[in-house]
Amino acid sequence: MSDQVKVRSKLELSDERAVIPVAEIIDLVSLIFENIGCSPEISRQVAGHLADANLCGMESHGLMRTLQYVEQFESGYMRPDVEPEITTTERGATVVDGNGGIGIPAMRLANDEGCRLAREQGVSAVAIRNVGHTGRLGAFTEAAAYRGFLSICFGGGGREKWRQVAPYGGRKAMLPTNPYSIAVPGGERGPMMFDFATSKIAGGWIYAARSAGARLPDNVLMNSQGVVTRDPEDYFRGGAIMPSGGHKGYALALAAEIVAEAMLGPTETEGSWLLLTLDTSRYREATTMQRIAEEILDELRNCPPAPGFERVEIPGEREREHRDRTVGSGIALPRQTWQQIRALAERLGNDRRAT
Repeated sequence: MSDQVKVRSKLELSDERAVIPVAEIIDLVSLIFENIGCSPEISRQVAGHLADANLCGMESHGLMRTLQYVEQFESGYMRPDVEPEITTTERGATVVDGNGGIGIPAMRLANDEGCRLAREQGVSAVAIRNVGHTGRLGAFTEAAAYRGFLSICFGGGGREKWRQVAPYGGRKAMLPTNPYSIAVPGGERGPMMFDFATSKIAGGWIYAARSAGARLPDNVLMNSQGVVTRDPEDYFRGGAIMPSGGHKGYALALAAEIVAEAMLGPTETEGSWLLLTLDTSRYREATTMQRIAEEILDELRNCPPAPGFERVEIPGEREREHRDRTVGSGIALPRQTWQQIRALAERLGNDRRAT
């Protein structure tokens, strides 16, 4: 595999990766979602989002999710034949209702509405409810930051269905991974953005490892007895992901769970989300903010690296650099995952022709 398509992954693979042209795999995955009942527009949007996650090096939220989404559509967990819509509650809150469908188009709609309202009002709050998996949060907050907005998104509320992470001091999975993403208009290389689960590893990495026949990094997962393990199957046998930063990750996860469940209302489908958007131009002219942000970021980049590190990185820049390096060469998928996606496409294509 060439340097251009080498990926920064948390998976320890025993086999080489398959490299697929970006357009080819987007076309294939789009057809998979169309064959399962999604509209052509949503199919293309979801396939493009997943491919972009792989290009950014976020394999846990990438094309591997095609397998999970189809399984959830076929089981009735998510509905393929719906589209999200904007509603206003009796109390005046703006809510995007996903109508039980996949969360990626719902999050995109919420992001657009949040930016529109923030441009008018200075700040906005949009809730996203009744959705399935929402994809890579950083893609949405970063898009808002490119438009001049500070964007904060976090969510939870799905603990009844997604008991994945042990609370600090516990050994039983009690909470979802409840991620946070914040993006701020940055310097010359784009926004400062971070997107992370409140657990030591995103749940998607466990599914990715299982799909690829790979092992997980050390010290992120415990088995049902509380013993650290690298085998993803231990998670499905009653294990739990550890909270990131101990009590800090646990506290952030719990805050998101309370906001999503107690404030936004009973969780439907997978989880609920709160998206906060602020128009930064209300405080400072855009070019001035970018100039000062670049001074801060450049100073940090020039910090001498500690032993074991090549350099100090700015959150968000690694993903953009990974995309720029790989987009022309293709997406490198674990061979087992690629074979499963192709088998799924063949099955659904045959099913469609049979009807």
